[in-house]
Amino acid sequence: MASHRIAILALDGVLPLDLAIPAQIFSARPETPYETTVCTVAAQVHTAGAYTVLTQGDLDQVRAADTVIVPGSEPPSRPPEAVLAALAAAHERGARMVSICTGAFALAAAGVLDGLHATTHWQYIDDLEREFPAVTVDRDVLYVDEGDVLTSAGVCCGIDLCLHIVRRDLGAVVANRIARGLVAAPHREGGQAQYVPAPVAVSGEASLSGTREWALQRLGEPVTLRQLARHAGLSQRTLMRRFTEETGTTPLQWLLHARLGRARELLETTDHTMDRVAQDCGLGTAANLRLHFRRVLDTTPTAYRRTFGR
Repeated sequence: MASHRIAILALDGVLPLDLAIPAQIFSARPETPYETTVCTVAAQVHTAGAYTVLTQGDLDQVRAADTVIVPGSEPPSRPPEAVLAALAAAHERGARMVSICTGAFALAAAGVLDGLHATTHWQYIDDLEREFPAVTVDRDVLYVDEGDVLTSAGVCCGIDLCLHIVRRDLGAVVANRIARGLVAAPHREGGQAQYVPAPVAVSGEASLSGTREWALQRLGEPVTLRQLARHAGLSQRTLMRRFTEETGTTPLQWLLHARLGRARELLETTDHTMDRVAQDCGLGTAANLRLHFRRVLDTTPTAYRRTFGR
């Protein structure tokens, strides 16, 4: 497996969790090709927490990397010109450019985001839009994938983005294995809302996690909104409201992405026919499977299997 060099660029005031997320997800494992280095302008960087990080990487490794990741800093400010030049050089050379949270400000200042869609932490969305009019800012998403340029919303959305990158590089099985090791939540698609009004159950209300788990065990069956509501002991209208509050997406959209996730695993690990895969994940027919693969993943099941099949 060819190595893939990842440079994590820690700027002054870097958010500790933003820095730790890619360092953990892209750490060396037997099943991954990643060689990850934390880079700084100087030999050390002050974090937004109460400590300093010592590093060995520098801007030369940023320029030479296959993927450059810029974690968020607080407050977001314009990096030194040497940093902007290194980011622009890496982008021009063809490196994949990634930001977590307010790291989008550094990519935007380097011109990497010009003409593209991007996102950042919801508290700084207005600032990004005002300061960089050449960037189309998406407000209600977890992350934006523009091919070789990817940006995530606030803090923990970096987990979703980094796992998305692993899934894109190595397939769903490897990404899910890493997620289980992190005890991370099931994969969330980028189009979900980053700001969820009630991320935990409101006092007196039980979480719908049990109902979601019930549905995951029945992906091959025609699960309906009525059945979900019955299992949760709620009216359909209340289920819709509570489900969106907890997950940032609707029950049927969540179910579709869960089925696509199951289809990806089957395509990677079995030689089932397309009709069998479609039936086992609840999408019914091979034609329906192809339709949703093309619409959501911008590829075909056959191409996906060719790339990630074991």
